[in-house]
Amino acid sequence: MRGSTSGNGPGFKQIEGFGEYGFPESHAASFALLVYVSCWLKCRYPDVFCAALVNAQPIGFYAPAQIVRDAREHGVEVRPVEINHSHLELTLEESEGFRNTHARHRAMENAMRARYAVRLGFRLVKGLAEKDAKCVEQCRGEGYDSVRDLWLRTGLSQAALEILANADAFTSLGLSRRDALWAVQGLDKVKGDEQLPLFAAESAFRKEEEVALPTMPLGEEVAYDYKTVKMSLKRHPVFFLRGWLRSARYAANEDLWTMTNGRLVSVSGLVLVRQRPGTAKGVIFATLEDETGIANIIIWPKVFERFRREVLGARFLGVSGVLQREGDVIHVVARRLYNLTPKLADLSDYHGEMDDGLSRADEFKRPVIEDLRKGDFRRRMERAKHMVEILPGGRNFH
Repeated sequence: MRGSTSGNGPGFKQIEGFGEYGFPESHAASFALLVYVSCWLKCRYPDVFCAALVNAQPIGFYAPAQIVRDAREHGVEVRPVEINHSHLELTLEESEGFRNTHARHRAMENAMRARYAVRLGFRLVKGLAEKDAKCVEQCRGEGYDSVRDLWLRTGLSQAALEILANADAFTSLGLSRRDALWAVQGLDKVKGDEQLPLFAAESAFRKEEEVALPTMPLGEEVAYDYKTVKMSLKRHPVFFLRGWLRSARYAANEDLWTMTNGRLVSVSGLVLVRQRPGTAKGVIFATLEDETGIANIIIWPKVFERFRREVLGARFLGVSGVLQREGDVIHVVARRLYNLTPKLADLSDYHGEMDDGLSRADEFKRPVIEDLRKGDFRRRMERAKHMVEILPGGRNFH
């Protein structure tokens, strides 16, 4: 290359020419290889793919909750955070094989080779320090047999133990969330070997009275799951609103697979992604998730301008529009959009009767979409604030 650095030599011209086409082509080739390998791994080994992708967070469009949901739809068993089984990262554990695969992935079953269960890791527990998580892992040995055993071996602070209790991480000890938290609160403030002799005998004979704590309603369990690990393996939040959604004529997202092209339909879900690619001439693509799956929404610029507040501000969005399908590619082209976020207030009430989407106090009337247009919109939004804060936020891309 010597003698050709002036910009006029043949070597420079060769490099300049390659820069015009070579870099875009090599970049496209490397990206194509990455996509192929990722798709192959996701198809063949969804268990490995799920664990690796969540451990590599934060990356990509989707939060861990959506990656885990997709893995479960592909038949992968996902196990919760647990003091006797979890590590800092997500790990793979021996499993009996596939669980139920979702109907839309059934054709892939012969191609899948997954044989492990995915164990969620301590890294997902909000507020738990990495050093505390590693301490639980390193001191575990053959396993902990009580909250006190964990505390004495690890020396974790009461705050760290409460974080683990709230994350429902003591199930292998037969302790529910409330039972574990009660046990943490009942720990002596001073360890046994550090107690003064004067009080040692009194402490040894002191036994706290047994208390039967009320069972935590399922809705509250799910709320705490999202508050502590940003996902729930028990239920999806929209599950509790299905009764109301059904009465308001919203279809479940999985029902789109059985509908014909051009049909008018209404769907809803938590907003996962809003995208406005620079090459799409102002078109917004949104992804909504309910308890049955996702729905892809197309929002044309004129519709966006009319419903800008709903598109940008809603965490729980309702969409009415036209079903558009070509093979397995399904979209809903939006005509009207509704901010359903105030309905999340029903979840923040933590009613035990939420399984049918309604609390008993609401049974005197059938809820309809117009309820959210009345003067109580702001009041219900304030009540929904707690759930809005703990649910994963939608991701915006331009």
